[in-house]
Amino acid sequence: QVQLAESGGGTAQAGGSLRLSCAASVPSAHTYAMGWFRQTPGQEREFVAAVPYSSSPVYADSVKGRFIASRDDSMVYLRMNNLEPDDTAVYYCASAATLSGFQSGRVNYWGQGTQVTVSS
Repeated sequence: QVQLAESGGGTAQAGGSLRLSCAASVPSAHTYAMGWFRQTPGQEREFVAAVPYSSSPVYADSVKGRFIASRDDSMVYLRMNNLEPDDTAVYYCASAATLSGFQSGRVNYWGQGTQVTVSS
């Protein structure tokens, strides 16, 4: 059983920045793809970014060029720059056995979620 614990989030103004962190309870080799999803009320969780083990991150088109995902052993981070009101959501850390599985939502483990609110 892998436990994921998020921290960070909060409130920012449009154009501002926030940083999310996520700690996994096992070494990084046991969590091939780690990254982030987000969800707004009434909507499905959507893929944001993923960082495969020893490989480059991949991003959703909606955040490409603004968000930076990175990984350090069992930690994964999401630096969110140039925030927009549409980025307001609960952000979830996640891990999956494959990158393609991660991007399609076939996630093995979820964090508890952290709220990000962007005001205009």
